[in-house]
Amino acid sequence: MDNPVVIRLAEVAETLGIATLRFNFRGVGASTGQHGGGEAEVDDVMAARAAMAERLPGDAAIGLAGYSFGAAVAARVAGRFRSPCPGAGRAPSGMYALDFLVRAPDPTLLVAGTKDQYCPEDALRRLGDRLTAEVDIIEGAEHFFFGKLFPLGQAVERWLRRWAV
Repeated sequence: MDNPVVIRLAEVAETLGIATLRFNFRGVGASTGQHGGGEAEVDDVMAARAAMAERLPGDAAIGLAGYSFGAAVAARVAGRFRSPCPGAGRAPSGMYALDFLVRAPDPTLLVAGTKDQYCPEDALRRLGDRLTAEVDIIEGAEHFFFGKLFPLGQAVERWLRRWAV
C-alpha cells in the first residue's frame, strides 16, 4: 500500500478523477492475518473490490491494478469475472506462473522495465502476446522503478485515458 509504485499508480488515477483504494494484503504492515501464498489474498482483493462497488454508482466500471505479487493476485481476481475487468499491472513473469490466464481481461496493460531482474522483457512480451494484452516497456527501469516512476506514470496515464476517461 505504501510502496512507491503503488502510490504512483494511485496518484495517476487521482489526477484523472478515478477513485482508488490501496490496501495491504493480510499480514503486511499493520494488517492482521497471515500471508496466504496468493490464494487467501484473492479474498482480500475480492473484498476490496466489493467495498469499492458499494461506494460507487451502480454503473461504474471497476478495474484492478497491482504491482509485483499484487499484480499476480489481481490477475487471478480479474479471471473470475466474465465481463471486462480492466487491469494494469506488472506481475514478474519470472516469479509467478500465470498459466491460468488464457486471455487477459479487456483491456489489460502489462508494464516492466528493460532491467527488471524478476520479469525479463522477452518473457513479458511473450505473456502479453499470449494474453492479447498491451505491453509497455520502460527503458532502464528495474523491478522497483527507482528513478523511473515518472515514465511508469506516463505509461499508466496513457492507458487509463483510453479506458476510463
